[in-house]
Amino acid sequence: MKKLFAVLNTRGPRWDHAKPMEEHEGWRAHADFMNALLAEGFIVLGGPLDGTRDVLLIVRAEDEAEVTARLAPDVWMLNGFLQRRWIAPWMLRLGELAAP
Repeated sequence: MKKLFAVLNTRGPRWDHAKPMEEHEGWRAHADFMNALLAEGFIVLGGPLDGTRDVLLIVRAEDEAEVTARLAPDVWMLNGFLQRRWIAPWMLRLGELAAP
């Protein structure tokens, strides 16, 4: 059964803080990849944490290995624009998300 996981990524060594996100190399490929994961229900929620270098994703997966494998092909991870900080199971206690 699929569970929810919180994933925290942070800006990697190739991130240019003088540029907007959309001007970084590979933006379109990264955005298309993430949008495809959202469309298939793997990503539930996601976005940058304001005032930090971090990005939070909430995903549905069987286990941490699936999370790692599904996010691995992201061009921004492969090219050093993002780095994984951690993955943790997440229990939604308040509110609700639509069923997949």
